Amino acid sequence: MAGIIGLILLIGGIALFFVQRHQKQKAFSLKIARKVTAAELNDTASGVAAEIGGGSWRDYVKVWGKIQVDEPLISEHTRQKCVYYCSKVLREYEDTTTERNSEGRLETKTQRKTETISSNKQSIPFTLVDDSGTVEVNPESADIETVEVMNEFRRETKGRRNTLGYRYQESLLPLNRNILVLGAASDLTGRVVISKPTKADTKYVISLKDEETLSAAVERNAKISFFSMVACGIVGILLVLWQLLS
Repeated sequence: MAGIIGLILLIGGIALFFVQRHQKQKAFSLKIARKVTAAELNDTASGVAAEIGGGSWRDYVKVWGKIQVDEPLISEHTRQKCVYYCSKVLREYEDTTTERNSEGRLETKTQRKTETISSNKQSIPFTLVDDSGTVEVNPESADIETVEVMNEFRRETKGRRNTLGYRYQESLLPLNRNILVLGAASDLTGRVVISKPTKADTKYVISLKDEETLSAAVERNAKISFFSMVACGIVGILLVLWQLLS
Protein backbone atom coordinates (compact mmCIF):
# COMPACT_ATOMS: atom_id res chain seq x y z
CA MET A 1 0.00 0.00 0.00
CA ALA A 2 2.82 2.39 0.88
CA GLY A 3 4.41 1.74 -2.50
CA ILE A 4 1.19 2.60 -4.34
CA ILE A 5 0.84 5.85 -2.40
CA GLY A 6 4.49 6.61 -3.15
CA LEU A 7 3.96 6.09 -6.88
CA ILE A 8 0.89 8.34 -6.80
CA LEU A 9 2.94 11.05 -5.06
CA LEU A 10 5.73 10.71 -7.64
CA ILE A 11 3.23 11.09 -10.48
CA GLY A 12 1.80 14.13 -8.69
CA GLY A 13 5.32 15.55 -8.39
CA ILE A 14 5.84 15.17 -12.13
CA ALA A 15 2.55 16.96 -12.82
CA LEU A 16 3.56 19.75 -10.44
CA PHE A 17 6.85 20.13 -12.31
CA PHE A 18 4.94 21.08 -15.46
CA VAL A 19 2.65 23.39 -13.47
CA GLN A 20 5.68 25.14 -11.99
CA ARG A 21 7.34 25.44 -15.40
CA HIS A 22 4.17 26.97 -16.85
CA GLN A 23 4.03 29.55 -14.05
CA LYS A 24 7.71 30.43 -14.51
CA GLN A 25 7.20 30.90 -18.26
CA LYS A 26 4.22 33.15 -17.57
CA ALA A 27 6.29 35.22 -15.11
CA PHE A 28 9.08 35.49 -17.71
CA SER A 29 6.58 36.54 -20.37
CA LEU A 30 5.22 39.32 -18.16
CA LYS A 31 8.73 40.66 -17.63
CA ILE A 32 9.85 40.71 -21.26
CA ALA A 33 6.61 42.03 -22.84
CA ARG A 34 6.69 45.72 -23.76
CA LYS A 35 4.11 47.81 -21.90
CA VAL A 36 2.24 49.95 -24.44
CA THR A 37 -0.98 51.81 -25.12
CA ALA A 38 -3.33 51.20 -28.03
CA ALA A 39 -2.19 54.45 -29.68
CA GLU A 40 1.48 53.46 -29.41
CA LEU A 41 0.75 50.14 -31.14
CA ASN A 42 -1.10 51.80 -34.01
CA ASP A 43 1.55 54.53 -34.39
CA THR A 44 4.39 51.99 -34.44
CA ALA A 45 2.63 49.81 -37.01
CA SER A 46 1.98 52.85 -39.23
CA GLY A 47 5.60 53.97 -38.97
CA VAL A 48 6.99 50.56 -39.86
CA ALA A 49 4.52 50.19 -42.75
CA ALA A 50 5.66 53.55 -44.14
CA GLU A 51 9.29 52.45 -44.01
CA ILE A 52 9.24 48.84 -45.20
CA GLY A 53 5.59 48.09 -46.03
CA GLY A 54 2.73 46.59 -44.06
CA GLY A 55 2.46 43.03 -42.77
CA SER A 56 6.03 42.64 -41.52
CA TRP A 57 5.80 44.22 -38.05
CA ARG A 58 5.66 42.09 -34.87
CA ASP A 59 5.94 42.98 -31.19
CA TYR A 60 5.36 41.14 -27.91
CA VAL A 61 3.33 43.49 -25.72
CA LYS A 62 1.11 43.93 -22.67
CA VAL A 63 -1.87 46.31 -22.81
CA TRP A 64 -4.44 47.30 -20.16
CA GLY A 65 -7.89 48.36 -21.31
CA LYS A 66 -11.63 47.73 -21.37
CA ILE A 67 -13.52 45.11 -23.41
CA GLN A 68 -15.93 46.38 -26.03
CA VAL A 69 -17.73 44.63 -28.89
CA ASP A 70 -20.67 45.53 -31.14
CA GLU A 71 -22.19 42.05 -31.39
CA PRO A 72 -21.36 40.01 -28.25
CA LEU A 73 -21.74 36.32 -27.67
CA ILE A 74 -24.68 35.08 -25.59
CA SER A 75 -23.59 32.40 -23.13
CA GLU A 76 -25.23 28.99 -23.31
CA HIS A 77 -26.70 28.56 -19.81
CA THR A 78 -27.12 32.00 -18.24
CA ARG A 79 -27.67 33.89 -21.51
CA GLN A 80 -25.24 36.67 -20.55
CA LYS A 81 -23.41 38.91 -23.00
CA CYS A 82 -19.70 38.19 -23.26
CA VAL A 83 -16.74 37.71 -25.61
CA TYR A 84 -15.82 34.23 -24.32
CA TYR A 85 -17.62 31.53 -22.37
CA CYS A 86 -17.09 27.95 -21.25
CA SER A 87 -20.20 25.91 -20.43
CA LYS A 88 -20.36 22.37 -19.05
CA VAL A 89 -22.95 19.81 -18.02
CA LEU A 90 -21.69 17.13 -15.61
CA ARG A 91 -23.56 13.97 -14.64
CA GLU A 92 -23.14 13.00 -10.99
CA TYR A 93 -23.87 9.36 -10.19
CA GLU A 94 -23.19 6.55 -7.73
CA ASP A 95 -20.91 3.67 -8.67
CA THR A 96 -21.07 0.47 -6.60
CA THR A 97 -18.18 -2.03 -6.67
CA THR A 98 -17.40 -5.21 -4.79
CA GLU A 99 -13.79 -5.97 -3.84
CA ARG A 100 -11.89 -8.24 -1.49
CA ASN A 101 -10.25 -6.52 1.46
CA SER A 102 -6.88 -7.39 3.02
CA GLU A 103 -8.54 -10.16 5.03
CA GLY A 104 -10.02 -11.81 1.94
CA ARG A 105 -13.58 -10.73 2.64
CA LEU A 106 -15.84 -9.19 0.02
CA GLU A 107 -16.66 -5.53 0.60
CA THR A 108 -19.20 -3.45 -1.28
CA LYS A 109 -18.35 0.22 -1.73
CA THR A 110 -20.43 3.02 -3.20
CA GLN A 111 -18.64 6.09 -4.56
CA ARG A 112 -19.99 9.33 -5.97
CA LYS A 113 -18.51 10.01 -9.40
CA THR A 114 -18.79 12.58 -12.18
CA GLU A 115 -18.69 12.42 -15.96
CA THR A 116 -18.83 15.22 -18.50
CA ILE A 117 -21.97 15.15 -20.63
CA SER A 118 -21.22 18.26 -22.67
CA SER A 119 -18.55 20.97 -22.83
CA ASN A 120 -18.68 24.00 -25.06
CA LYS A 121 -16.29 26.93 -25.50
CA GLN A 122 -16.90 29.96 -27.70
CA SER A 123 -14.95 33.18 -28.28
CA ILE A 124 -15.05 36.15 -30.64
CA PRO A 125 -12.57 38.93 -31.48
CA PHE A 126 -13.18 42.14 -29.54
CA THR A 127 -11.90 45.69 -29.18
CA LEU A 128 -9.64 46.72 -26.30
CA VAL A 129 -10.17 50.38 -25.40
CA ASP A 130 -7.82 52.51 -23.29
CA ASP A 131 -7.47 56.28 -22.82
CA SER A 132 -5.39 56.57 -26.00
CA GLY A 133 -7.45 54.61 -28.51
CA THR A 134 -8.42 51.07 -29.54
CA VAL A 135 -6.79 47.84 -30.68
CA GLU A 136 -8.32 44.55 -31.82
CA VAL A 137 -7.81 41.34 -29.81
CA ASN A 138 -8.31 37.80 -31.13
CA PRO A 139 -8.69 35.64 -27.97
CA GLU A 140 -8.37 32.27 -29.73
CA SER A 141 -5.92 29.95 -27.89
CA ALA A 142 -5.37 32.45 -25.05
CA ASP A 143 -5.11 31.51 -21.38
CA ILE A 144 -8.27 33.38 -20.33
CA GLU A 145 -9.19 34.30 -16.78
CA THR A 146 -12.96 34.14 -16.43
CA VAL A 147 -15.76 34.93 -14.00
CA GLU A 148 -17.82 31.97 -12.76
CA VAL A 149 -21.49 32.80 -13.23
CA MET A 150 -23.06 29.38 -12.68
CA ASN A 151 -22.34 26.23 -10.67
CA GLU A 152 -25.71 24.65 -10.01
CA PHE A 153 -26.62 21.05 -9.13
CA ARG A 154 -30.05 19.89 -10.26
CA ARG A 155 -31.28 16.63 -8.81
CA GLU A 156 -32.61 14.40 -11.57
CA THR A 157 -32.93 10.62 -11.26
CA LYS A 158 -34.53 9.92 -14.63
CA GLY A 159 -32.51 8.55 -17.51
CA ARG A 160 -29.28 6.64 -16.92
CA ARG A 161 -29.00 4.19 -14.02
CA ASN A 162 -27.64 5.43 -10.66
CA THR A 163 -27.89 9.06 -11.75
CA LEU A 164 -28.14 11.52 -8.85
CA GLY A 165 -28.45 14.65 -10.96
CA TYR A 166 -26.68 17.07 -13.26
CA ARG A 167 -24.34 19.97 -12.49
CA TYR A 168 -24.46 23.00 -14.77
CA GLN A 169 -21.31 25.15 -14.85
CA GLU A 170 -20.51 28.29 -16.75
CA SER A 171 -17.72 30.88 -16.71
CA LEU A 172 -17.21 33.81 -19.04
CA LEU A 173 -15.29 36.96 -19.95
CA PRO A 174 -17.94 39.69 -19.66
CA LEU A 175 -18.25 42.99 -21.46
CA ASN A 176 -16.98 46.34 -20.18
CA ARG A 177 -14.37 44.82 -17.88
CA ASN A 178 -10.79 46.06 -17.61
CA ILE A 179 -8.34 43.34 -18.63
CA LEU A 180 -4.62 42.85 -19.18
CA VAL A 181 -3.76 41.35 -22.58
CA LEU A 182 -0.31 39.78 -22.94
CA GLY A 183 0.33 38.68 -26.51
CA ALA A 184 1.80 39.27 -29.96
CA ALA A 185 0.77 42.41 -31.83
CA SER A 186 1.07 42.42 -35.62
CA ASP A 187 -0.29 44.13 -38.73
CA LEU A 188 -0.40 40.94 -40.80
CA THR A 189 -4.10 41.43 -41.62
CA GLY A 190 -3.68 45.09 -42.54
CA ARG A 191 -4.67 46.37 -39.09
CA VAL A 192 -3.12 45.91 -35.64
CA VAL A 193 -4.34 42.73 -33.92
CA ILE A 194 -3.12 41.10 -30.69
CA SER A 195 -3.15 37.32 -30.91
CA LYS A 196 -1.24 34.17 -29.92
CA PRO A 197 2.58 34.46 -30.13
CA THR A 198 4.44 32.13 -32.49
CA LYS A 199 7.27 31.52 -29.99
CA ALA A 200 6.55 28.64 -27.62
CA ASP A 201 8.29 30.27 -24.64
CA THR A 202 6.03 33.35 -24.67
CA LYS A 203 2.51 33.08 -23.28
CA TYR A 204 -0.77 34.46 -24.51
CA VAL A 205 -2.74 35.62 -21.48
CA ILE A 206 -5.97 37.55 -20.97
CA SER A 207 -6.38 38.41 -17.29
CA LEU A 208 -8.86 40.34 -15.19
CA LYS A 209 -5.94 41.29 -12.90
CA ASP A 210 -3.67 44.26 -13.50
CA GLU A 211 0.02 43.65 -14.19
CA GLU A 212 1.21 44.05 -10.60
CA THR A 213 -1.46 41.76 -9.15
CA LEU A 214 -1.00 39.12 -11.85
CA SER A 215 2.81 39.12 -11.46
CA ALA A 216 2.49 38.61 -7.70
CA ALA A 217 -0.01 35.77 -8.19
CA VAL A 218 2.16 34.02 -10.78
CA GLU A 219 5.28 34.26 -8.61
CA ARG A 220 3.34 32.91 -5.63
CA ASN A 221 1.90 30.00 -7.63
CA ALA A 222 5.36 29.14 -8.98
CA LYS A 223 6.77 28.94 -5.44
CA ILE A 224 3.85 26.88 -4.12
CA SER A 225 4.05 24.39 -7.00
CA PHE A 226 7.85 24.11 -6.59
CA PHE A 227 7.74 23.30 -2.88
CA SER A 228 4.77 20.95 -3.40
CA MET A 229 6.69 19.19 -6.19
CA VAL A 230 9.74 18.71 -3.94
CA ALA A 231 7.59 17.42 -1.06
CA CYS A 232 5.75 14.93 -3.27
CA GLY A 233 9.02 13.72 -4.77
CA ILE A 234 10.80 13.19 -1.43
CA VAL A 235 7.86 11.51 0.32
CA GLY A 236 7.08 9.42 -2.76
CA ILE A 237 10.66 8.11 -3.05
CA LEU A 238 10.80 7.32 0.69
CA LEU A 239 7.53 5.37 0.56
CA VAL A 240 8.60 3.39 -2.51
CA LEU A 241 11.97 2.53 -0.91
CA TRP A 242 10.27 1.55 2.34
CA GLN A 243 7.93 -0.77 0.42
CA LEU A 244 10.85 -2.36 -1.45
CA LEU A 245 12.93 -2.89 1.68
CA SER A 246 10.15 -4.09 3.98
